Amino acid sequence: MNRKRRWLLVLALAAVGVEGCVGRNGARGLRAGRAESESIANPAFLEQYAATRRFSAGEPSSIKVAPDGKTVLFLRSGPRSFVQDLYEYDVVGGRERVLMTAEQILRGTSENLSAEELARRERMRLSARGITSYQLSEDGSKILVPLSDRLFVIHRASAKVMELKGSEGFPIDPRFSPDGWRVACVRNGDLYVLDISSGTERRLTHGANDMISHGTAEFVAQEEMDRREGYWWSPDSRWIAYQRTSNEGLEVMHIMDAMYPDRAPQSWAYPRPGKKNAEVTLGVIPATGGETTWVHWDAQKYPYLANVKWMERSPLTVLVENRDQTEGALLSVNENTGECKTLLVERDEAWLSLDPEMPHWLSDGKAFLWTTERNGEGQLELRGRDGASMRMVTEPALHFKSFVHLDESNHTVYFLAQPEPTETHLYRLSLDGKSEAVRLTHDPGMHSAVFAKDKGVYVHMASTEKGERIREVVDSVQGVIGSLSSTAEAKPFVPNVEFTTTEGNPGIHAAIVRPRNFEEGRKYQVIVYVYGGPGAQTVLASVNMYLLQQWIADHGFIVVSVDGRGTPGRGREWERVIKGNLIDVPLNDQVDGLQALGRMYRELDLSRVGIYGWSFGGYFSAMAVMRRPDVYHCGVAGAPVADWLDYDTYYTERFLGMPDANREGYDRSSVLTYAKDLTRPLLIIHGTSDDNVYFAHSLKMSNELFRAGKHHEFLALSGFTHMVADPVVTTRLYTRIVEFFQKNLSRP
Repeated sequence: MNRKRRWLLVLALAAVGVEGCVGRNGARGLRAGRAESESIANPAFLEQYAATRRFSAGEPSSIKVAPDGKTVLFLRSGPRSFVQDLYEYDVVGGRERVLMTAEQILRGTSENLSAEELARRERMRLSARGITSYQLSEDGSKILVPLSDRLFVIHRASAKVMELKGSEGFPIDPRFSPDGWRVACVRNGDLYVLDISSGTERRLTHGANDMISHGTAEFVAQEEMDRREGYWWSPDSRWIAYQRTSNEGLEVMHIMDAMYPDRAPQSWAYPRPGKKNAEVTLGVIPATGGETTWVHWDAQKYPYLANVKWMERSPLTVLVENRDQTEGALLSVNENTGECKTLLVERDEAWLSLDPEMPHWLSDGKAFLWTTERNGEGQLELRGRDGASMRMVTEPALHFKSFVHLDESNHTVYFLAQPEPTETHLYRLSLDGKSEAVRLTHDPGMHSAVFAKDKGVYVHMASTEKGERIREVVDSVQGVIGSLSSTAEAKPFVPNVEFTTTEGNPGIHAAIVRPRNFEEGRKYQVIVYVYGGPGAQTVLASVNMYLLQQWIADHGFIVVSVDGRGTPGRGREWERVIKGNLIDVPLNDQVDGLQALGRMYRELDLSRVGIYGWSFGGYFSAMAVMRRPDVYHCGVAGAPVADWLDYDTYYTERFLGMPDANREGYDRSSVLTYAKDLTRPLLIIHGTSDDNVYFAHSLKMSNELFRAGKHHEFLALSGFTHMVADPVVTTRLYTRIVEFFQKNLSRP
């Protein structure tokens, strides 16, 4: 708390019309019942906000450092363009140039995307176009660019562009072999390998159909496990391990665009809680073609294929999980026989947190890094080739967050940690366990880094509490040696954000956004921006996160965000308290946090509080106005989950368990249970083509409210998915939200 910037903490009399409250820094009058504050919000902001992709267009992205550390590759668009080009930054000379554009590669032909590729991009929340992804070969000599339904290889030395022409079908997830001479991809559900020098293509698998696929991750792996790969090259490029997915027996969801009833609906296999999941098996096949060797593990006990790693001098390593997600087994696989050996078993009575970077094998294959929360905080540990624990690399007090890089020449590991829950910083630590971790970043904010494979060059990226966006090139010996330039539009203002912590033990972290024309002594209507659920924080020391909240605040509101229990960043116990019930404890913490802020900051008029959020935040907003109308006086629920029985298995069962074993938890966590209790204004918003939280959720909520005789508003976003990127729709959407709050929070 003492490390956070604080505004005045005010203790005041609550009587209406009484002035003369005294704060820590002197007198501060509060006048209730005055006219509402004038809006200084610029109407053009929303269009700019959307047209610039939240001011991220023009910022370097997909940053990769070449293995020799001499160049940095990245994607960048114009300041108001969704079309990205590929750039190269010369580390030694400090110069950057356009390496390739989509227009140069396609030579004027238009881009074409399949429904499956569009779905993959939705899983990645990717709205950009042009060159949206690329891969650098392990030796750094070649770049693979998938564009439209075609594949291109760029030879960096000559700048020559070669198209890899293969069979019909959109090439999904194309990737180089480790030796850089072949490319694998998935077409129409089967795995193919293309030889770069000869241009020949070989089909490795057969039998794909509407229910069977090879080489692609199933829905829950892409959406919930952070695993988007469905095949893996062996380090010597001789073999490929691949996933076979059977969706036979799964429910099928259909998404139809009601604006165009003549168009056939899209259909997707979708597993709902307590019902059948996709059946996933793993096979190993020669990269030149041949018979598949199937990997044998106890799939009845461990039905989930959570992660696969195949690194230099290491065995094929597989992490499998039970359906309850309370136990995971790390297995080493004999690729010749498919037999498995258990390296370790990790357990958690609530749920296991997956780390997509783990295990990370040392290059000699004698040991691997592993992450665990079994001591109450995230930790990095070193384990031998047989899986036995050698030592903990980080202490619990460091609050380890994620692995970044292993510098084997110096026996050093780089990682991210959260010394404060609202900040993420880069650290360096020797693997020998004989020295303390060195913190490499210090400015409050969110820091990360991308390293060269073998050299001590990396790109340090940060979004700070002061509003800075950093993309600097760093030499581990010389320090900062350059930076990647940005063409992003300048933001029209720096958000007026205060980060604070409520009193009590433990305190709850909060962010307060005041209007830029804030007046001391005036009471302000309050809007709570909420997520409130697992996996995401709304209170982070990155001022750029609060641009939209500032625009809303500038209409005469104070916007508040609170991260209570159930959100990440504060250890295992803090996060897992929601096991079995997704709403009771988080809602209580949101109320307690808001009321504590009201005692600390008397400008917050808690008699006029609105709440809004999207996705889990939309669910939370609906629950808040239904269950605590004494606190929240109106709400906006964007893309809300209405009933967890209609969401996917992996996410829902992690927190609520199986429906038959926790019917009470599902009922208490369902909006439909409390629809009859609505007494406050509620606006529901949902995209009709959402394939994450299906549009049916909001329809069911609206239907339940209607049948209970509860008035509410419903805004359908025709044709939109879980993302809303269109500038016109973004402008209309948030204008509507602000008007809703103005109407329902203003005094008569």
